[in-house]
Amino acid sequence: MNATELRACCLAQVGAFEDFPFGPEHSVFKVAGKMFALSALDRTPLELSVKCEPEIAVDLRASYAAIRPGYHLNKRHWNTITLDGSLPDRLVRDLIEDSYDLVVSALPKRTREQLGWHPAGESGATG
Repeated sequence: MNATELRACCLAQVGAFEDFPFGPEHSVFKVAGKMFALSALDRTPLELSVKCEPEIAVDLRASYAAIRPGYHLNKRHWNTITLDGSLPDRLVRDLIEDSYDLVVSALPKRTREQLGWHPAGESGATG
């Protein structure tokens, strides 16, 4: 996954937007004002930080050399991923989506409803 694909994947999440609160070199992807992903898209190697359930975060770090505790973030809740080609793109997409879901799940019910977000396994579709 390259920087263009990474940005597109983050921005594909409903209500997601890109912000630069830490300066122009760090893209911060947010939903409802809350960060769910962070990347310096111009850096090589490309890295991405995402929120993660603490138990899963530890398992991922043990399973993949490219995943480590969040850099300059709460290491219990954030992982930093080096996008060096060693991880399947599908896994990276899943980690972005999981991070987004964690952040959205903590938002007020009204905000979640406005986003059309439903917890995994719960369908909001009609018809």
